[in-house]
Amino acid sequence: MRASLLRAAVAVCAVAAAAVLVVSLTKITFGPTVLALCVLMLLGGALRFKVLPNHPAALDSVALVAVFVIAGPWTAIAVAVFGYLPQLRQPSPMVKRIFNPSYRVLAAAGGGLAYAAAGGVVGRDVFDHIPMTFVAAVAGTIGHQLTNAVLVSIILWLEGQVAVGAFLREVIAPTFMPMLGYSALGVLLAVLWTGGLGIVACLLVVGPLIVVRWALSQYQAERAAQAATMRAFIQIIETKDLYTRGHSERVSAGVGMLGRHLRLTEDRQNALEHAGLLHDVGKVGVPTSIIQKPGRLDDSEMDAIRLHPARGVELIGNIPFLEEVKSAVLHHHEKYDGTGYPAGLSGASIPYFARIIGIVDAFDCLTSTRSYRPARSVDETLGILVQDRFTHFDPALVDAFVDVIKHRGWTAAAVDQPQPDGNVQVSIDHDDLSLGSGGGASGSAAGPA
Repeated sequence: MRASLLRAAVAVCAVAAAAVLVVSLTKITFGPTVLALCVLMLLGGALRFKVLPNHPAALDSVALVAVFVIAGPWTAIAVAVFGYLPQLRQPSPMVKRIFNPSYRVLAAAGGGLAYAAAGGVVGRDVFDHIPMTFVAAVAGTIGHQLTNAVLVSIILWLEGQVAVGAFLREVIAPTFMPMLGYSALGVLLAVLWTGGLGIVACLLVVGPLIVVRWALSQYQAERAAQAATMRAFIQIIETKDLYTRGHSERVSAGVGMLGRHLRLTEDRQNALEHAGLLHDVGKVGVPTSIIQKPGRLDDSEMDAIRLHPARGVELIGNIPFLEEVKSAVLHHHEKYDGTGYPAGLSGASIPYFARIIGIVDAFDCLTSTRSYRPARSVDETLGILVQDRFTHFDPALVDAFVDVIKHRGWTAAAVDQPQPDGNVQVSIDHDDLSLGSGGGASGSAAGPA
């Protein structure tokens, strides 16, 4: 049923876009300017830049605002499809190949309608109405963005593969205000163009953006290489224990979900996800014999385990962009009531990121198979987290995490994990919750009194 509705919706978009495009072609006069604007949109579609660190966009959205001012909304509609042409090199299903140019035309129409409604001027009249042009450009960008968001949301809903709420929250919301700022570049490009520079104005406006794009791509490539190195390092560590394969990746994903729910800023969100990935990196210094021991750890063995947060901080200490995650790695085994380690911190004195990681760390452990027990269900584990509010975990963060999981779900550890070892008689390890049993070690190794 959804597949039929999807095809019908795409067909309606295509017909509407074709009708609007035909009308626009009757409203414009073809000539060198229109041809140059087609080239501008083509180049804009080929050049991508970062609106925010994790949100790329194409320069054709900036160019579209310039076309509103240079030649008017009808021309913008007519040339909008050229911004899509560079994407034809990428293989995609026929439905997307039809929808993508269609929604670009309709989004341009939405932006053009808003630009005209706000009193936007066209051509050389811009020099007499600079303030009004900026206001109209902002209105045109809003109209373009809203039309884009509505059309894409409808398709995502019909596809059922991506939650519309997540798309609006994680893509549209973070990029909305930055794109309004970029509308000013479109006006600047239009002013230089109509002032006599023509397409040469692109060199003055787009040229610096290309340089910035190159610099950012180098920076992002370096960050990606560092992230890949860290993931490879974590995978090596996790080969010590087949039961914990993928644990760090899942914790990173889980804290990322909670961080977005808590509306952390982009840089803090990235730092939190790095902390989640690296929280157990110190286990590289723990003897494999202890990690793989098929039974309860004694005090000396548990003390060796308890050193892994400090060792983790030592390992990441020389990586500059990870400065913010050190306290999270060091204190992710603290407990809200002060009975955790290594410092016995309690309540709000535990670093915020460490409190977040502690929740997700325990959650993933309980929903994963261990040598001493099978994986628990998500619902059962959420109940355990709620039970241990105020003792193990920050109650407000537990409530937030439970809400996130209930609304967005959780992908537990892969089903190909080894089955529990029936010869193991221990019910918990250092990463697990005590469930009232007194912890995973005996005596003083269970944690500060």
